[in-house]
Amino acid sequence: MLPFTSKSTTGSYYDNNKARRPQSCWRIWRRLPRLQRRVATLVLLLCLMCSFFVFRHFMPDTLGSYLSFSRDERDRADPVGGLMPPDVGPAGEKDGERDVFVYGNEGDLIEKIKQNTKDKDQPGGRPGKRGPPKRTRENGNQQRAGGDRQGDGPDDELPQLGIQVPPDVIKEGVSNEDHVHDESEDDGDIGDDDDDEEEEDEGEEHDGVGPEDDDSDVGAAAGAPGENDDKEVVLPMPDGQKTGNGNTQSLYGPKNERQRAVVDAFKHAWKAYKQYAWGHDELKPVSKRYSEWFTLSLTMVDSLDTMIIMGLTDEFKEARDHIAKMSVTPNKDVNLFETTIRVLGSFLSTFHLTGDTMFLDKAKQLADNLLNCFNSKSAIPFSDVNLQTGHAHAPRWGPDSSVSEVSTIQLEFRDLSFTTGDPKYQNAADKVMQHLHGLPKKDGLVPIFINANSGQFRPNSILTLGARADSYYEYLLKQWLQTSKSEKRFYDDYVEAVEGIKKKLLGHSEPNKLAFIGELHREAYSPKMDELACFFPGTLALGHSNGMPDAHLELAQELAHTCYQMYAQMPTFLAPEITYFNILPGATEDLNIKPADTHNLLRPETIESFFYLNRITGDDYYREWGWKIFQAFERYTKIPGGGYSSIGNVKNPSNVSMRDKMESFFLGETLKYLFLLFGDDPNLIPLDKFVINTEAHPLPIRNPDGTKVK
Repeated sequence: MLPFTSKSTTGSYYDNNKARRPQSCWRIWRRLPRLQRRVATLVLLLCLMCSFFVFRHFMPDTLGSYLSFSRDERDRADPVGGLMPPDVGPAGEKDGERDVFVYGNEGDLIEKIKQNTKDKDQPGGRPGKRGPPKRTRENGNQQRAGGDRQGDGPDDELPQLGIQVPPDVIKEGVSNEDHVHDESEDDGDIGDDDDDEEEEDEGEEHDGVGPEDDDSDVGAAAGAPGENDDKEVVLPMPDGQKTGNGNTQSLYGPKNERQRAVVDAFKHAWKAYKQYAWGHDELKPVSKRYSEWFTLSLTMVDSLDTMIIMGLTDEFKEARDHIAKMSVTPNKDVNLFETTIRVLGSFLSTFHLTGDTMFLDKAKQLADNLLNCFNSKSAIPFSDVNLQTGHAHAPRWGPDSSVSEVSTIQLEFRDLSFTTGDPKYQNAADKVMQHLHGLPKKDGLVPIFINANSGQFRPNSILTLGARADSYYEYLLKQWLQTSKSEKRFYDDYVEAVEGIKKKLLGHSEPNKLAFIGELHREAYSPKMDELACFFPGTLALGHSNGMPDAHLELAQELAHTCYQMYAQMPTFLAPEITYFNILPGATEDLNIKPADTHNLLRPETIESFFYLNRITGDDYYREWGWKIFQAFERYTKIPGGGYSSIGNVKNPSNVSMRDKMESFFLGETLKYLFLLFGDDPNLIPLDKFVINTEAHPLPIRNPDGTKVK
C-alpha cells in the first residue's frame, strides 16, 4: 500500500497523482497541525539538551576540559596562563613547547601530548602576568627579579615559628618584599569538581598583581597606599610548653611522622598552586591552569591559618605579602555565605593567631561591603552581592536563599564586632537568627530555602542535614559556645533540632543496621545521605563535651562509623558525594551508590568528625580511620608534579576520572583537620578556648561581655 492511499501498488499501473506519491518527512511534518508541530519541536529540544548534559556528565574528564564554555579553556593560547617568563616554561621547558599530561587512577602517565604555544604580541610575555616571586642575587644583596627594591640583610627574614614573641610585636620600616629565600632550596621549581552546590564562573582571566609587581596600586582600595606594606609582622606564638631541659617549644609544626606526611601533602598542593594559579582562586592541577570564582585568591586566603598551624613560615610570608596588596572589593558578584566562611573567617582567624592588624583591616573592609546583603525587605539577607558596587540580589538560579547560607555567617560577624567594638556586624547577623528562631519548624527542623523579601520558608522544601541546611544546626551549637553558653535560645533550638533529627531523619540500613541521616521530602522519607552530613557526628561530640546528654555521644559514634563505611566500602577507599542506604528487609548490601553520585570532591567533613571524636573521647581508632583515608587521597587524587584533584568515580580504581579541580577547602579544611587529628597535644587549638567555624577557621571563645576567655 502507498502512504495515505488505499490503492494497490501491484501490477504495472503507474499514476503520478499526489495522493499516490511516497510522502517525504517534510510533507508529513507540514500536514501536522501547528500545535502538534510546536509540541514535537519542544520535545526534541528537551531531548537534545538532556543528551548533552548526560554526555557531559559521563564523558572522561580530560575530554570535558575541551568542551568547557569558560574563557579559561576556550580562549587562552597560553596553557600556563602567562605565569612563566617568555623564555622558560614549567620545569625548564623551552618557549613554544609544553607537556600536558592526562592521568589515570593513580596518577600514572597515560598520554603525553606536545602542545605548541605561540608567543605573545608584546615582548616579555602577557602584561599583568601572575606568578610567584622570582628571586636573584646581585652584589651580595637579595633582590626580586624585575623589581627595584632590595633587602637590607638577614634581619629582614621572618623568625622561625618556634620563637616565642609577645603579641602585637611589629618591626617598623621593613617592607614585605624584603624577605627572600634562596632559590637553590627549591631544586629548580618555582614552587611546589565541581561542587554541585556552588555556582562558579570558572576560568575567567583577570589581570592582577603577582608578588613580583611591587609598585602596583591594586591594594589601594584597602586603605591608604602602602599603609600595610611598610612593616613586617612577626608571628607571635601561643603559650609554649616546657621541655625536659627547660626550653620552650612551639605548639606549631609537625611532631610525628603522620603530621609530617600531611605537611608534605600541603607543600605538594601549594607547589602547584604557586606555579600555575598564584593569586587566583582555585587550581586546575591536571591542565595546570586556574579558575576564578570570586577573584579573592581563595585558595591562598583559605589556607592561611593552616600554614600557621603547620609551621610553614616561608609559605605564610609569601601569602601575607600578596594579600597585603590584594583588593577585597573586586567588581565581582560573590556569595555572602562562601565569602564569609572562607575569606572573612580566615582573615579573623589569622589575626587572632598572629596579631597582624593587616588581616583585621581586610576583614573590616570586606565585611562592610558584605553588609549590603542585609538591605532586603526582611531580616533575611540576599545571597549575593557585588563587592565593588554594593548591589545585592537573590541568586541567579532562583528567588530564594539557602537556609544554611543565611544562618552560617554569625560566628564571623559576631567575632568581628567583639574584636573591633563596632556592634553593626553582630546586630545584622543576630537579626537573622532572631527571625529564624520565631519561624514555625517541624520538630526544630528547617526547610532548605527561605525568601529574602518575604522572610518565609519555601513551602514543602526538603528537610535534610545535607546541602543547603547542614551548617544551620552546626552554628546553633557553636553560637551558644561562642559566648560561653550565655545565650539560651541557641541551646534550646539546638536541643530541639537534635531530637527532631532523631525522630524524623534517623534511619538504619539493612542488613547491618548502619545508622544514617536521611531526608524528608514533604512526608516521604528518602534514605539519602550527603557526605556533607558527616559533619554531624563531630557536632554531637562537641555538644556532649559541653554538657549535652550521653545519647548525643552514642549517636555521634554510630554515625561516625557509618561515615567511615562510606569510605571503606568503596574500591578506592574514598566516599562518594551522595550515598543511598538500603532499608528494605532482605537487602544484601547496606550502601547503594548511583552513577551520578560517585564523585569525590576532597571534602573534610568525615575527617572533621574524627578529629572531634578523637580529641574528646581519646579513642585512637579515629586516627587509624583518618590515616587510611589520607592514604587513599595520596593514592588516587595526587597529581605528579603538584596538586590534588577531585575525582569522578570512586568505584573504579583503574580510572577514577580526574575532574581537574582542587577545591580551596582541601588546604583550608581537609589537610588541617588531618594534621590536628594526628596531633598529640590538646593545647593546639584547644576546644575550650576556640570555636571552629564551618570552614575550619578557629575563632576565640568569648565571655558574655565579649572579651576573650583566658
